[in-house]
Amino acid sequence: MTASNEGRGPLYRLYINRIRRRLTPEAVPRHIAMMIDGNRRWAKQLGYASAAHGHRAGAAKMREFLGWCDDIGVRVVSLYLLSNDNLRKRDSKELEDLVQIIAELAAELSHERDWRVQHVGRADLLPADLARVLADAEERTKGKTGLHVNLAVAYGGRGEIVDAVRSIIAKHQKDGGSLEDLAESLTPEQIGEHLYTGGQPDPDLVIRTSGEQRLSDFLLWQSAHSEFYFVEALGPDLREVDFLRAIRDYTSRDRRYGG
Repeated sequence: MTASNEGRGPLYRLYINRIRRRLTPEAVPRHIAMMIDGNRRWAKQLGYASAAHGHRAGAAKMREFLGWCDDIGVRVVSLYLLSNDNLRKRDSKELEDLVQIIAELAAELSHERDWRVQHVGRADLLPADLARVLADAEERTKGKTGLHVNLAVAYGGRGEIVDAVRSIIAKHQKDGGSLEDLAESLTPEQIGEHLYTGGQPDPDLVIRTSGEQRLSDFLLWQSAHSEFYFVEALGPDLREVDFLRAIRDYTSRDRRYGG
């Protein structure tokens, strides 16, 4: 039995509700970044011939995960769905399947509750069909005021910082400023404003599934003062209780912001 099939009885729900009741709104993270990992291993362990089964199960879990976040009052969630490294390293059939799964997920989320969907990443690196679906989802939900969902697709943290600096330089030159002036005036806040997530709060909590404990080029700048929580469960096996335990753990920490 996989973890995703465990704990569906009344005692499980009682335990879930008990944890929820102890979470105060002011203690809940404003922004959670999620690294859904282990989809391929999940598919392999269950004997599926294709990793697509794992990626599809992972996408379904992300829809659940967003609901859990919305239900406890999280305002922003960033999902790491496809990195720039993935675009280069995945075999063509797996990447083709993954692109289709991400497109389906983005389209579905654009009709979910009052959620706002935003693509963060390089649209120019994506197949035209996926780039169009992401743009359509963003346009369809731009007036919504509920949970803000960032879909990190064709995303790389180092590349994002480079793009931010390039944007700052281009704007400075357009305004007639010199590079010397820019060098003297450049601040971390200015770079933050030009990131893909400019204007959003930085993630308070970064969660990664499958037991891996690394950032993998995800929100490098934004996570400078984030708390981290690593879950042993593979992505599709993540349970609501795992999520709530992560939130409970987060609320118990003394956040020092680098101190």
